[in-house]
Formats: sequence, C-alpha cells, structure tokens
Amino acid sequence: MTVNQKIPIAISACLLGQEVRFDGGHKNDSYINGTLSEYFEFFPVCPEVGIGLGIPRPPIRLVQKEQGLRLVGVKDPSQDFTEPMQAYAERMTIELGEMCGMILKKGSPSCGMERVKVYAPDGRSIDKASGMFAAQMLKRHPLMPIEEEGRLGDPGLRENFITRVFVYHRWRELNKQGISPAKLIAFHSDHKYLIMAHNQAAYKRMGKLLSNAGKAEMASLITSYEQELMGALAKPAKRQQQVNVLQHLMGYLSKALDAEDKAEMLEIIEQYRQGIVPLIVPITLLKHHFRRHPHEYIERQVYLTPHPHELMLRNLV
Repeated sequence: MTVNQKIPIAISACLLGQEVRFDGGHKNDSYINGTLSEYFEFFPVCPEVGIGLGIPRPPIRLVQKEQGLRLVGVKDPSQDFTEPMQAYAERMTIELGEMCGMILKKGSPSCGMERVKVYAPDGRSIDKASGMFAAQMLKRHPLMPIEEEGRLGDPGLRENFITRVFVYHRWRELNKQGISPAKLIAFHSDHKYLIMAHNQAAYKRMGKLLSNAGKAEMASLITSYEQELMGALAKPAKRQQQVNVLQHLMGYLSKALDAEDKAEMLEIIEQYRQGIVPLIVPITLLKHHFRRHPHEYIERQVYLTPHPHELMLRNLV
C-alpha cells in the first residue's frame, strides 16, 4: 500500500457521524473516524435510508412470521419492508464488491452482524439473527472481512479484523496485476508465518494446492486458495500458535545469537506465552535481531508487520 493509498471499506453511515438513524441521531465512533480513517477510505451505507425511509422515521424490527423472517414497523407491523430491503441488499452486494472490508452497526435490524433480536408477532423476543442487510452481505461476500463496531473494542478481534483487511487488500491488488503460478507461490511464501499463526492445518492444505501450480487450471486454483487463505485468518490466532511461530522465526537466528541473546529471546517468548507481556514485545525483539542479522526470507514475512505499527494493534494481544 502506498503512502497516499487508502483501503476501501464499506461502513454503516451512522458510525461516521452522519445523522441517519431512526431518531435523527448518529453513532459517531471516534476510533473509526480518528485512527482508522488514516488508513481506510470509508464508503458510507445506510440501508434504511437506502430503501427510502425518512429521517427521523418510525423504528423497525425483525419479526418471525409463518412466511419467514420479516422486517416490519414496531408501532405498525402492517408496514413490511422485507422485499425493499432484500432488493437493496442484492443491489449493494454488487456495488460493494470491490470493498476490502465492512464495518457494521451492532444491534441494527438492518446492519447488525449477529445477535439482533427477533420478535414474535405478539412482541415477545424469541430469537437472535443477523440484520437483513448484513445477512445478505455475509452470504454474498463470505470471504470479505466484516465486523461490527462494538466488537472492535475487543483487542483480539480488532487486531484480527484489521489484519484480514490488509491481507484481503494485498490479495485484491495481486488479482488486479494478474496472478501467475510464480506470483501465487511468492504471495504464499510471504504470508507463511501469518497463516501458520492462525491455522497450521490450512497452511498445509494451501501448500498441497500450490504443489499443482502450473498444472492445475489457474482460475480454480486461485478460488480454492482464496477460500483457504481467508478461512484460515477468520479467527484470531491463539497464543500457543503464536508461540510456535515465534520459535520458528527464532530458529533463523540460531547461528547468529550468542547464548545470552538466545536466553533472553526464549524468556520473552515464555513471558508472552504466560500472558505477562503482549505480542509486540517478542516481535520487537525479533525485529531487532533480524536488523542486526538480516535474512532475506524473513524480511519478506508479512507476519512481522501485517499492518502499520502506528495502529499499535499488537500492544494489547
């Protein structure tokens, strides 16, 4: 990513401070509008305004009826917005297809990614589901990083989401250039330890896929690889998996470090394993040693810098 290039992200408009909510208000998010805006170009979406509802407007909710899940008015259930919302969502899945991620408003009957209340016709809360717009986005763009703003308050989920956005962006850029077998293998090599930190089994499957590069039909290979890549990164890496990767990376320094440096590195990794220090501590020490003892293969590893250090995402995980 160049200095001036920002990654395109779709976002619920209310999170940008736009007064589009049913009550005429907004849900401006300072982290999104401050920190993330330095790296992401936001494309605001408000599904309820998008289907023609006014500002302010009567509230709506999800109701389970005999014919299925419906999006209806709270005060006037005869107002049914299901078909307009489904048509709008279908149209927007195409328009937002070039995005590298999406941030949605939690709890919204249209935008909520999960845990949105579902009601019975008599008003009882009976279940939880995805908002109607969000459900279509999740279905049509299953590999795109999609997250709710509320969950971004969790350091692990935040780091994972932004990591996925940056990887997805790199993958999209590679696609624009045209993917050859050599380029695909190079991409995989650069992301080796990042993938391993999340899912070693997926990394092995991806390696088997690439063993056929140059022989297999390229479009099918690319599709399968993308599914494995984004599937592997879908959940935050577990601490023990991170430890395994840190130990692998330390192995490249085995002949360069003296006994004292090795002992210090092992101690820091162990402190991370115990939760005494965050991930940034062993990563920083590894980078220090690799600056003193450069290794061409390690310099290419996305794992060491998957996102700008200014975001400080690994300071709390």
